[in-house]
Amino acid sequence: MTDLAGFSLNQQTIRQWSLPRLVEGCARAGVTAVGLWREPVREYGVAATAALVRAAGLTVTSLCRGGFLTAADPAGRAAALADNRAAIDEAATLGTRTLVLVCGGLPDGSRDLGAARERIGEALAHLAPYAAERSVRLAVEPLHPMYAADRCVVSTLAQALDLAERFPADQVGVVVDTYHLWWDDTVAGQIARAGAGGRIAAFQLADWVTPLPEGVLLGRGQLGDGSVDLRWFRGRVTAAGYSGPAEVEIFNPALWARDGAEVLAETIGRFRAHVL
Repeated sequence: MTDLAGFSLNQQTIRQWSLPRLVEGCARAGVTAVGLWREPVREYGVAATAALVRAAGLTVTSLCRGGFLTAADPAGRAAALADNRAAIDEAATLGTRTLVLVCGGLPDGSRDLGAARERIGEALAHLAPYAAERSVRLAVEPLHPMYAADRCVVSTLAQALDLAERFPADQVGVVVDTYHLWWDDTVAGQIARAGAGGRIAAFQLADWVTPLPEGVLLGRGQLGDGSVDLRWFRGRVTAAGYSGPAEVEIFNPALWARDGAEVLAETIGRFRAHVL
């Protein structure tokens, strides 16, 4: 099982499992790291979740998600900052250094991508020092351009780095997610740029399958089922100096309808076959 030292299971990949079942299943399979999501963690209890994972010897590699920082109105901006401070506190309690940010789409009625991105930078200026005081790093995640309107106006790794590099590297980094970045012909250079600056906070894996399912948010493919050269990505982030885990994060109702232990075993096998 030594090859699993570089493997982390994101909670959403086996969404059908409760937190206790996730912890038990990972421990049984030899998985020592998990990525968690705020909603199920809050439902179970943040402190209770922290105790549960620690007792099982698991490391929390990331908490998702903070972000949604593009509101133009003062009340919306204040609410977003308050929610992100809460997310930072939750990450600190869980013992993870990485809070993933899905930064937000265009406000209703707006078409100004540049202004929306600038509001993200302004929000990071408020949040980064708060996070640093709690030993948490904010991780800006670029999402595929199809999500720019409603979920994330940061669409490329270059755009994410342009925001992150305004702040110290130990305060703001970036997420390299194969599902969102595989199409970008500049990504190799941007991964190298991120590595040179110590900015790679998280590395996430999912495949891109076609035809896209209805509701593309839930259309990530199992490793090896699609178009992404997953081993190439792993080689690039490793060459850039990233030594952390690869976190498998797959939103897919077909996986959620199956037995969780079966999905985990399959995912580990695919990781070995297509990533290592």
